[in-house]
Amino acid sequence: MGNILSQFFFIPQPSITEKNCPDQTGRVFFVTGGYAGVGIELCTILYSHNATVYIAGRSEPKAQKAILNIKKLYPRSAGHLEFIDLDLADLSSIKPAIEAFTTIQQRLDVLVNNAGVMFPPEGSTSAQGHELQVATNCLGPYLLYQLLLPILTTTAASSPTGSVRVAWAGSIAVHVASPGPHGIQLDSSGCPSDKGVMPNYGQTKVANAIMAREFAKTTPQTGIVHAAFNPGNLRSELQRHWQGLGRSFTVSGYIDVNFLCYPPINGAYTELWSALAPELTPDKSGAYVFPWGRFGSLPAGVEESLRGKAEGGSGIAETFLAWCRQQTEAFF
Repeated sequence: MGNILSQFFFIPQPSITEKNCPDQTGRVFFVTGGYAGVGIELCTILYSHNATVYIAGRSEPKAQKAILNIKKLYPRSAGHLEFIDLDLADLSSIKPAIEAFTTIQQRLDVLVNNAGVMFPPEGSTSAQGHELQVATNCLGPYLLYQLLLPILTTTAASSPTGSVRVAWAGSIAVHVASPGPHGIQLDSSGCPSDKGVMPNYGQTKVANAIMAREFAKTTPQTGIVHAAFNPGNLRSELQRHWQGLGRSFTVSGYIDVNFLCYPPINGAYTELWSALAPELTPDKSGAYVFPWGRFGSLPAGVEESLRGKAEGGSGIAETFLAWCRQQTEAFF
């Protein structure tokens, strides 16, 4: 319960904000869903400190409007903003997007897997027929990372140690809305079992924590530091589908999150910390980050999922990543 409450109450002030963010001149960021909610707040901070930011998503009109507004706010920025057409719910769109990106860029310092979907209408599926949350929150980011791995690795080889990173979006749902005992349940193929819209969302967020931890095992070889983060309880576009499920989502019967939601910029502070905090060193790769930027911990059942059977765990992480690879290999 302590780990849950510490993500709602008495949250420490963020240590990295728009006021003290270091200059990002020459650094390149790739932010999915960067034109709304937490994403646009993060992109605004980065651009205001001279970063080159690629905003990836499926709505060019929304992205171009966001880019125009950000540039108006910071006309003196030496940064750059660019739209990349990409739909995480359609695996066939991701490789062309990355090919377009790598034709104009030779480096990538930070990938922020910000975009996601939460509680869509029952029965929603992706272009490839997967449950929409599993597709958008897991398979899309998995494939995106794999396709960006070469440029991330090349950048890490010529950059300060620990500065090249991948941030994976977790959620308070990891602690309060994922099915027990391991936070994620797989069917015989390795796919997360369909438990209903809300538990499915929780499972996808546990899956993001799994990806951060599993890919962190390669940090010594790639130089890429990984982290998963709970951005915090926020008032954002992510909640656009809540009406059908009711807005009185409670935590263990004690807390009504509608009274504990913060503005999107607070979530951007969490992402900013995950992307830039000097204390997130390579030996801490795979860490789980609490709001608004601090090391947190995962539930014991999720930790068991992360351990292989030879290590006394459930082996779920290995099985799940094998399934992700199988489902995406035709799109590499």
